[in-house]
Amino acid sequence: MEKKDANPLVEPKSEIHSPLPAVGRDHLYDALPPHESYEGLHRYDPRAAWTAKEEAAVVRKTDMYLLSWICLMFFGLQLDRGNLSNALTDNLLDDLNMSTNDYNNGTTIQLLSFLTAEFPVQLLIKRFGFKNILPFMMMLWGTVSWAQAWMTGRTSFYITRALIGACEGGFIPGTILFATYFYKSKELSVRLAAFWSTLNVARVVSSLLAAGILNMRGVGGKTGWFWLFLLEGILTFLIGFASYFYLPYSATRTKGFLWRKPWYTEWQEVIMINRLLRDDPAKGLTAIEEPARLRDVISAWKDRSMWGLYLIGLVAYIPATPVQSYLSLTLRRLGYSTFDSNMLSIPSAVLQIILMLLLAYSSEFFNERTWHCMLGEFWVLPLLAALLAIHPGGLEWGRFTLSTMISGYPYFHPIVSAWISENSFDVKKRAVTAATYNVIVQMGSVIGSQIYRADDSPYYYRGNKVLVSICALTLVTFVVQREYLRYLNRRKKNLWDSMTVEERLSYQDDREQREQDGNKRLDFRFKY
Repeated sequence: MEKKDANPLVEPKSEIHSPLPAVGRDHLYDALPPHESYEGLHRYDPRAAWTAKEEAAVVRKTDMYLLSWICLMFFGLQLDRGNLSNALTDNLLDDLNMSTNDYNNGTTIQLLSFLTAEFPVQLLIKRFGFKNILPFMMMLWGTVSWAQAWMTGRTSFYITRALIGACEGGFIPGTILFATYFYKSKELSVRLAAFWSTLNVARVVSSLLAAGILNMRGVGGKTGWFWLFLLEGILTFLIGFASYFYLPYSATRTKGFLWRKPWYTEWQEVIMINRLLRDDPAKGLTAIEEPARLRDVISAWKDRSMWGLYLIGLVAYIPATPVQSYLSLTLRRLGYSTFDSNMLSIPSAVLQIILMLLLAYSSEFFNERTWHCMLGEFWVLPLLAALLAIHPGGLEWGRFTLSTMISGYPYFHPIVSAWISENSFDVKKRAVTAATYNVIVQMGSVIGSQIYRADDSPYYYRGNKVLVSICALTLVTFVVQREYLRYLNRRKKNLWDSMTVEERLSYQDDREQREQDGNKRLDFRFKY
């Protein structure tokens, strides 16, 4: 294996370059060498140096092989999450003799099942690996999705909602955790934005597919939504089946049934492992299939630095949730045809793709989290106020424009997800915190699904007043969380500055303690 000459842009990190103990996650490389169980240990080389061009080539290859396929899996996820909204435009509720409140209850059942599955799935992923669990989950929910075609009433609707929620629960945080084994913390938010952009691409494609498939009503004596669920569910199952043979076990185990050669050369594996560990040495402290224990879950939940981010996950996405969920149904109630309703939902998806990617890139470029996330709430707040100002029955195209802009707001969920990941500084805790955050986000979705009620339709003035209040609460929560993280950093700095150089070196040499402390370490600093 050929070693490359050092490049001033990418220096090896060692004590000869840092005579004093370093501070900050990306400066703890020497203090936290990888554990013997780490799957990339054979590529660990603290003296390795490479050029920025070589590292960029590794990232591009990862984007091409891994990112593109995970985006395809997210596409399948959104097909089965979004086809219900499209089916509503084909008189699904009337065909099943259901009301809007029945639909809300079904959404709530799905989310509760989703929440129940989150933590068990994360434990299974940590025990059996991403490659074995994620594709199997896709095949399960794809099967349930096409089985929805045979729904006959409220009971079968509730059952399929519960099963889909149980099969999808844990997929998103599991995928995010998988991505952290290939990308540095700074790179993660843009890649997560690509994942969620795929969800919006799927919304566009789903709307286009629905516009055609729903016209099959009457074919074989079946409804249009019968064919929608059947065809899209089968497609998702096939994506999951192919994923089992495509996904790698880890960055150093990429050979498989579809890949007879590794994705990376030996030198590229050295670059991959060491660049990840220099960015976040905590990634080398556990194996990729090392199971999480109950004490890891309790430790993660007791971490107060995460509590504000959990509250953000609960409330931050509620203001746009009802508007997005009811966009197609609202258009139908305002007199638009099935085809027009599905086509008019596309602009909001395209707008959100553009704004989300720009926001994530800006957050990465400026290395800032709080103010970028607050921009999303500042976007939604005046638009909701404008909806309240429109009188009933008037300015329907204006109402559509406002609803589209709310639905297409700059979605900051990828930034918050990456924010939680980089502030965890412990792989097991990262799995638990990601699952906890996603559970709480879904709890917020449960709340959001109940804000628009049948007696408030079709303009939902009462519901929109509630959404404005939640927007204001979210803005305050972001500011409080930012100031709390700054306070924790100041407290750590004061304690660190009070220590002598010998005490700092002794602190960093305590291997057993440093593997337990995680983000509580005095030489770790929170991002905000």
